[in-house]
Amino acid sequence: MRKLLLSVTLLSSLLFYSQSFVLEEFATGLSNPVEITNANDSRLFVVQQNGIIKIIQPNGTINAADFLNISSKITFGGERGLLGLAFHPQYATNGYFFVYYNNTAGNIVVARYSVSSTNPNIANAASEKIILNIPKPFDNHNGGSIHFAPDGNLWIVTGDGGSGGDPNNNGQNKNSLLGKMLRIDVNSTAAYNIPAGNPFVGIDGADEVWSYGLRNAWKFSFDFTTGNALIADVGQGAIEEINKMPIATTALNYGWRCYEGNNAYNTSGCAASSTMTFPVAVYDHSGGKCSITGGYVYRGTASPSLQGKYFFADYCSQQIGTLDTNNVITWSSAFSGNNFSTFGEDNLKELYVAAVNNGKIYKITTSTLGTQENVFNGVRIYPNPASERVFVEEIRSENTAIKLISTEGKIAIDNVKLDSENSFDITGITPGVYYLNIKSGDFKEYSQKLIIQ
Repeated sequence: MRKLLLSVTLLSSLLFYSQSFVLEEFATGLSNPVEITNANDSRLFVVQQNGIIKIIQPNGTINAADFLNISSKITFGGERGLLGLAFHPQYATNGYFFVYYNNTAGNIVVARYSVSSTNPNIANAASEKIILNIPKPFDNHNGGSIHFAPDGNLWIVTGDGGSGGDPNNNGQNKNSLLGKMLRIDVNSTAAYNIPAGNPFVGIDGADEVWSYGLRNAWKFSFDFTTGNALIADVGQGAIEEINKMPIATTALNYGWRCYEGNNAYNTSGCAASSTMTFPVAVYDHSGGKCSITGGYVYRGTASPSLQGKYFFADYCSQQIGTLDTNNVITWSSAFSGNNFSTFGEDNLKELYVAAVNNGKIYKITTSTLGTQENVFNGVRIYPNPASERVFVEEIRSENTAIKLISTEGKIAIDNVKLDSENSFDITGITPGVYYLNIKSGDFKEYSQKLIIQ
């Protein structure tokens, strides 16, 4: 597909418009999904901002029973609610998982829960153990990502406390737990211990702090293949940023409130810029963009062409971006009707994305989005445009799966059945542009653009 160069951002981060993937609708009927993760098995766990965690089975079916419901413990509204979930590396044997939420006072709380001893699809709601309780001065900027790293410690990203411009200077105050990446050891009888290697132990700065100078990271993830942490930090009003640094690098200052992205914001009383770590990629708010949603580097096997790309989104423009190993940003076209709130991985490292406004979960998959109208490797699809029936000829394998997918990623026909004339009926399908996706034993996978009138 032809790529159109739009602009060059600072630090040589190029922006292109292109699309090398599609979104396949995986599950619907959720409420305000803000986190997707797995417990090292085939289930997906979806955090709803209203205080409920749901389980999705591999076929996209949502369990009727909640995995956990702590709605009575949280403040839900705006940027507040139940925001994060991480399963202990030894979850299979100890049953521990950790959540991140705003309590009824608005504080940031990290708490440990246990799964039921009799039902793996239900948590023990009475098992809460508070790990952290961090007061906040304002409602917004709550952060909300928590992950375990290979070191066995829990990593937590917090917002700067809220308002605008970080009026309390929490991001640059190393003694505040707000606007930080925290690293704690939760493998103790105490609430937590401070792991060896935390940079501010015994010197100025809170012992829990690993790095600082963040505004409202939404969200962060680890790429264990390269050993990097990737942090998507929401900007004040002009610049969104992506930070990427080795997991082992300590005491980094990502610059907020002194800098928004690479631009000076409020440098009064700030350290020299040479002491700060600037983002590897930034983008501005042109084209209706407003707020970054961080994701993951693709490390699955089903879509080799996506390998090594970091997926993220912009909440307002409804676009998904990818960042390649050269820190080049490529934008998709807009997925209309989807305000993307979070990404997630299953146990096979395949990627998913959620839209908070419509409660849908999509699976990210590849497709060769060709512009030819007639022939793909000997397969003939016609007429195009079509209005009543579509003919698909020269498929030589009985093991063939065909789907009709809209440009927004919604599956219009999940399992296309060809009749004796190798055609299928499209009457009743809403007119528009679609992709006919074909997977078979003869052809790895491809899609052809199909216009339905």
